[in-house]
Amino acid sequence: MVSHFNRRDFNKSSIAGLTAGIIPYWFTGENAQGATFRSVMERPVVGCIGIGGRWNGVVGQAYSYCDIAALCDVDANRLAKGKSQVETQQQKQGNTKPVDTYEDYRKVLDRKDLDMIICVTPDHWHSKISIESMQAGKDVYCEKPLTLTIDEGKKICQVLTQTKRVFQVGTQQRTEMGHKFIRAIAMIRDGRIGKLNKVTAVIGSAPTCSELPIVSVPVGLNWDMWLGQAPLVDYRSASLVHPKSNSLHTFTRCHGEFRWWLEYSGGKLTDWGAHHVDISLWGMDKNGPDQGPAKVEVLSAKLPVPMKDGWPTKDDQYNTAETFHVKCTYTDGVELHIRDDAPELKIDNGILFEGEKGSIFVSRNALSGAPVDELKEKPLPEDALEKVYGGKLARNHMHNLMESIISRKQPVSDVYTHHRAMTVCHLANIAIRLNRTLHWDPVKEQITGDDYANSFLTREQRKGYEVKV
Repeated sequence: MVSHFNRRDFNKSSIAGLTAGIIPYWFTGENAQGATFRSVMERPVVGCIGIGGRWNGVVGQAYSYCDIAALCDVDANRLAKGKSQVETQQQKQGNTKPVDTYEDYRKVLDRKDLDMIICVTPDHWHSKISIESMQAGKDVYCEKPLTLTIDEGKKICQVLTQTKRVFQVGTQQRTEMGHKFIRAIAMIRDGRIGKLNKVTAVIGSAPTCSELPIVSVPVGLNWDMWLGQAPLVDYRSASLVHPKSNSLHTFTRCHGEFRWWLEYSGGKLTDWGAHHVDISLWGMDKNGPDQGPAKVEVLSAKLPVPMKDGWPTKDDQYNTAETFHVKCTYTDGVELHIRDDAPELKIDNGILFEGEKGSIFVSRNALSGAPVDELKEKPLPEDALEKVYGGKLARNHMHNLMESIISRKQPVSDVYTHHRAMTVCHLANIAIRLNRTLHWDPVKEQITGDDYANSFLTREQRKGYEVKV
């Protein structure tokens, strides 16, 4: 099937232009944030699955490059708002076509006119929708964390290799944030801190809540389909005073709060860990195939509910780790510490790289350390950032995806390295839940000498919602 964008076969002259260093005309123009696709015949047609708060940030960039033709959400209220938003924005750009809406994502994947899927659902839906999107011949953008289990990551990598689709993960620290993270890695690669010995990723603590009552499912929400592969449970929610903000906050098993339930996510370890552990491994040069920690140790952790054999004993409270300090040791002795806080290091949310000759701290708001100060007198080589990035830096995350769709090369936020980063995050969660040290074989992707811990590499899936390959 060749749609009006010709994504399946691609315009050979366009690819030849990229190869020769000539940027196709739709990447030219004065748009500072994104090169607008100026011809409607050359714009990818996109379907969005999941219309929540994070979707607004993603679709804000997508307008410059794509035409959104379909929206899907199991919450009719969100779906109606999303339709109005997209149609209003696209009409400003001269696109007056109506946007179709669906409750069932499979109807979106059945459409032959769609070239790409933007998946911004709760975490426990990411793998199934992503896999089926690739199998349906679509390119994919999916929010992080990409997986709920290590087994899901293996399946996504397998399907991507088979289908050869273009797949970008929503780890914007690789492309944006003023390129602070890329600059930090470039300094490490240039030997500015010497041999790397230790990395500390500070990702913040997770919230807790009191017991939540069973309440009626909100009108317009298909609760059964929202749960998907997760166990069928009662809907719980309450408006309570938040201990930090001292204002009313909606605590629930659903929208916005799903991250704090192990049934749907992995708490801070997969939420912010998907960002900072990813950058940590990139800086350590340990996110390639067959790479991973040899040992994962829990130095401290606090869970909001008691666990029995690694499973929560209560179903009415948030259950992901509240505070934690996990040490991951690699065969060469380099240590990766994943912590909710590190007051003795006097660093906030961010990553501290420590080497024999100095240290660098990097976050979304800062890049500091003696090696950073020394850049004034001894700047990095002109091509240092491009070498880390793998080519010319993109204007933003969506721009990198669009370049990849044309070249058919994987984006800088690729699935394979993300799987390695998420493997570390998932292992940290398993170690915390079982309260024991794990020994990991990154080649076999198995925990050694612990059959019960290995059972956590996958997850029982509710009938009808299984992730199939």
